[in-house]
Amino acid sequence: MEIENLYPGSWGSNCYLLTVGSHAALVDPSANAYTLMDAVAQKGAILELILLTHGHFDHIVSIDTLRQYTDAPVMIHEDDAEMLGDSTKNAFYTFFRQERNYRDADRVLTDGEILKLGDEMIRVIHTPGHSAGSVCYLCNENQFLLTGDTLFDEGVGRCDLWKGDADQLRNSLKKLRDFPQNSLIYPGHGAPARLGIALDLAAYLI
Repeated sequence: MEIENLYPGSWGSNCYLLTVGSHAALVDPSANAYTLMDAVAQKGAILELILLTHGHFDHIVSIDTLRQYTDAPVMIHEDDAEMLGDSTKNAFYTFFRQERNYRDADRVLTDGEILKLGDEMIRVIHTPGHSAGSVCYLCNENQFLLTGDTLFDEGVGRCDLWKGDADQLRNSLKKLRDFPQNSLIYPGHGAPARLGIALDLAAYLI
């Protein structure tokens, strides 16, 4: 599985393209939808999955446009599903005092669920705290982890938005200790890092 960060702006949120041969997935499509579709086409791939690490507006910008032009389903954890259609819950209204709502997810996810991209697997790990339904995606046989806003290279996501919970986030970070600490993390903001190093830094912040 190959991973590429397609981050050309948009509130500093990373958007990742995963490819396995001709099979592609986008994680947190915060960038312009047409830019993302061009990137998929340049890989000679077909977009099959749109995966969300959580439901905040800066990670879901392009989901409806992507669905307009592709058959790829949008997937989000069941505990964040209602955020897509509610500007207060997805925090757009909180920051901009405007409505920004999206269609419902095509599929809701649960902890431990396994998704397939080509002949490789993506495991859903529920890591609440930044939001109730925040997840990480474990890919490439434990080699890397897409952590969304649960864990950054030098910090963690805020817990003061809708259904954020610092105690839950602490427990989620403990949960991530069960995975190979040398794995790379690809966070929702910032640069990649080693899981163990990022967790050690986070321990002083929450």
